[in-house]
Amino acid sequence: MVTAVDAPSVTPQQVWTWLAAVPDPEIPVVSVVDLGIVRAVQVDAGSGECVVTITPTYSGCPAMQVIAEDIEQALHARGLQQVRIATRLAPAWTTDWMSAAGKAALTGYGIAPPVQQVIDISALSKGVKRHAIQAPQVDCPHCGSSHTRLTSQFGSTPCKALYQCLDCREPFDYFKCH
Repeated sequence: MVTAVDAPSVTPQQVWTWLAAVPDPEIPVVSVVDLGIVRAVQVDAGSGECVVTITPTYSGCPAMQVIAEDIEQALHARGLQQVRIATRLAPAWTTDWMSAAGKAALTGYGIAPPVQQVIDISALSKGVKRHAIQAPQVDCPHCGSSHTRLTSQFGSTPCKALYQCLDCREPFDYFKCH
């Protein structure tokens, strides 16, 4: 049986630490904190309510309901009784929010992490000549070779592209920058 904790004594930093153990349901080796999905944590000293703000990796992400439920369950398991999940769509999630530990975990799991910063596209609306988007140079998460090629812009989920290593011949997902 979980006993309720004194919510006013719980700090946001403590909640962040607990949330760092909540895995992403699609990529369980990475936490929702390391992916940058958790954007803010507030604990109201008066009411004891804990508000966790999350941003989906893209607006149609089918895993967000599961992520919200997993966060609530993790905090209830720690004794927090009043948990509210707030979803924020703006600013849009970006792979720049991923932690270094999250990117390393992706590599260890066989998914190449993003290799670029998100590109500022504001110049597109100012009449700047458009150039074809070049596929980034992505190292193989299996053998480390940089001799890889994009085979499809669409991988196992919409946020990934499919690559193949031309040395070890293994296909792998690449977590697209966005």
